[in-house]
Amino acid sequence: MQVLKSGKTLFRVLIVLAIGQIIGWGTIGLLTVVGGQVAADLHMDLSAVFAGNSIFYVLMGLCAPILAKPFTRFGARRVMIAGTIIGAPGFVLLALASGPTQFFAAWVILGAAGSATLATAAYILLNEVAGRGARRGIGAMMLVTGLASSIFWPTTSFLSHAVGWRGTCIVYAAMLLLVSLPLIYFGLPRRAQPAQETVSAAQAASASPIVRKSTFLLILSALALNAFVAFGLGAVFIELLKAEGLSPTQAVTFGSMLGVIQVSARGLDFLGGGRWDGITTGIFAGAAIPVGMLLLMFGGGSHWMIAAFILLYGMGSGAFAVARATIPLVFYDQAEFAKATSRLALPLNLISGAAPPVLVGLLTNFGSSALLGVAMACSCGALLILLWLRGRRPTGGAMAAN
Repeated sequence: MQVLKSGKTLFRVLIVLAIGQIIGWGTIGLLTVVGGQVAADLHMDLSAVFAGNSIFYVLMGLCAPILAKPFTRFGARRVMIAGTIIGAPGFVLLALASGPTQFFAAWVILGAAGSATLATAAYILLNEVAGRGARRGIGAMMLVTGLASSIFWPTTSFLSHAVGWRGTCIVYAAMLLLVSLPLIYFGLPRRAQPAQETVSAAQAASASPIVRKSTFLLILSALALNAFVAFGLGAVFIELLKAEGLSPTQAVTFGSMLGVIQVSARGLDFLGGGRWDGITTGIFAGAAIPVGMLLLMFGGGSHWMIAAFILLYGMGSGAFAVARATIPLVFYDQAEFAKATSRLALPLNLISGAAPPVLVGLLTNFGSSALLGVAMACSCGALLILLWLRGRRPTGGAMAAN
């Protein structure tokens, strides 16, 4: 098939993918709201409960190279269909869990399903549909999917009060099968790119060497430090707000604004994307994050200071999410970019998986100040590395090529 060029088709695909990604990321984030209930019900430590998020991200990272061949052979649509079908039993098993064994097994299933349906799968499908126009489509999709927490944190809170956390898992299993699966099956086009062309492109990318090894390591370090903070705080955000003195209802209400603010920051970066690169975005975003944390550390539980923290952290983390995807573009051409991002994926997923239990352990054992201190140190480290990388930007023809 030829690459689809219909604007209406691309618009329809973006809508389907955006809904699917919001449901996927929103349902996966249920521990942020019901983690305490799960810990009490299963007689597990809260840190062990949030290790479910770690298993999820680790499995996503480990499954990514395994799924490369199915994506190439069958196309993203068919892989996403399979992943959605696999995800539903994961939520059912989570609902039926009576102890750590079933609980962690459920997150293994959900991690494998997430690798086939979330983020990378959506980017591959957009590339199949839009070819060179996929980059703008990915940016547009990121604007919408950032709303996942704002939509699903209150939804999870409502459902958990109505039917309990186990009932919430059953509802989410049904949502995957009754909403996401039909959307993917009927709403997404079949592969729009020949398998041989995809294979050739993958081979060309794998043959392209990554230059400036030290630059690559600096990029990895900056992104890893930020990912540790972003994914760790994302998992324990409501618990952190509770530790700062907010009631559970207030914590969900305040926390739900985070997604809206993050999307607003992504929108500003998207609109100004032609005027600055990923390094510039990362520097400004990286500077806002520790300032927000300082306000929370010394705010004394003031609602105004908590709101200021959410605003600054939300703007910074939202913009940095775009920077994580675009910083390698500053240094690598198309072929090198593909290889660089593939090498970044596994360590970043491992870091993202390790972050939630580490930060929840700090929160439960040493308090919010210790958590914020570690998170601020990581954020400042990422900022310093980005300032260092700023001086390594390619110039002249190399920059034009990028």
